[in-house]
Amino acid sequence: MSAVETKLKEMGHDLPVAAAPAANYVPYVVSGNLIFVSGQLPAINGEFKYTGKIGADLTAEDGYKAAQICAINIIAQVKAACGGDLDRVTRIVKLGGFVASTSDFTGQPGVINGASDLMAEAFGEKGPHARSAVATPVLPLDVAVEIDAIVEFA
Repeated sequence: MSAVETKLKEMGHDLPVAAAPAANYVPYVVSGNLIFVSGQLPAINGEFKYTGKIGADLTAEDGYKAAQICAINIIAQVKAACGGDLDRVTRIVKLGGFVASTSDFTGQPGVINGASDLMAEAFGEKGPHARSAVATPVLPLDVAVEIDAIVEFA
């Protein structure tokens, strides 16, 4: 078990098996020493959590939790891309966060902090990253949050 998986367990998170893509795309692409992870949704065991819009159906705290689930799913994809060895990760480079929210909700950065905080805690000094947090009127399958990632590995 990698140091990251051990840390995740200490944090109360189980790392799932990487999910198969839901449409015509691949879950990640490896190019050189970078892994480009496709957008991950807040799904646990194939069940979508936190559907609807932040600011109407859900709170910012709900969004934060949804972002944490997305981050766990990103890490599962990274593990698959690294041949099962998360200790190969040298840096979380960038997260791209999308938040389905009402037009008057402006707390997208706080929502995406759910993923950023988890990455920083799980990966330690390798976890801080560049990031975007963007509002959108709707996301696939009506989920509240979707996050993609770029990760460096050795």
